[in-house]
Amino acid sequence: MDETLVELGNYLSGKLSGSLLSKSLAFDELTLKVTRSEILSVLRLLRDDGRCRFEVLIDLCGVDYPGRENRFDVVYHLLSPRTNQRIRVKLETNEADTVPSAVDVFSVANWFEREAYDMYGILFSGHPDLRRMLTDYGFQGHPLRKDFPLTGYVEVRYDDDAKRVVYEPVKLNQEFRNFDFESPWEGANYLLPGDEKANGTPPAEKA
Repeated sequence: MDETLVELGNYLSGKLSGSLLSKSLAFDELTLKVTRSEILSVLRLLRDDGRCRFEVLIDLCGVDYPGRENRFDVVYHLLSPRTNQRIRVKLETNEADTVPSAVDVFSVANWFEREAYDMYGILFSGHPDLRRMLTDYGFQGHPLRKDFPLTGYVEVRYDDDAKRVVYEPVKLNQEFRNFDFESPWEGANYLLPGDEKANGTPPAEKA
């Protein structure tokens, strides 16, 4: 176990006693779980404190746990080039409550937060331009939510008669098929077409 990360975790436990919910150290990575309302003060301390100097926001992303009351995690990955250390900060939120935008602390958070909004529907208060950036105009839903249908809600095609791109409800061109998901080594537990040749069963006569 990295002793410097242990010392850093103990140091931050004292500094963030009012906003730190938990901390964990696994696989030589330190993770802090903090309250949503205090995220900006936590990020500023990690950036400005002389013991930390986490001056680079590498990534900000969302994670969906639809079974929880607060279904989303917002995860911040920070790097300190001066100490060559990394740290992860996490908070919980839901579809209605907003997360304070980190753009004033790390300007790079601008597009990261827009992506989290587009993919998960996570709202960031104080963001200068919170709009979709990866999906198309008029897109319905948020495609990285685990309850988002794999087919989506609409399909896009070019209409030669109208001479423009049109949006239509998704239509499946074939019926759903039933899959048993059994091991291919064991084989299906029902008769497949052609199996009658192997076991001597006469083929069914067509009416």
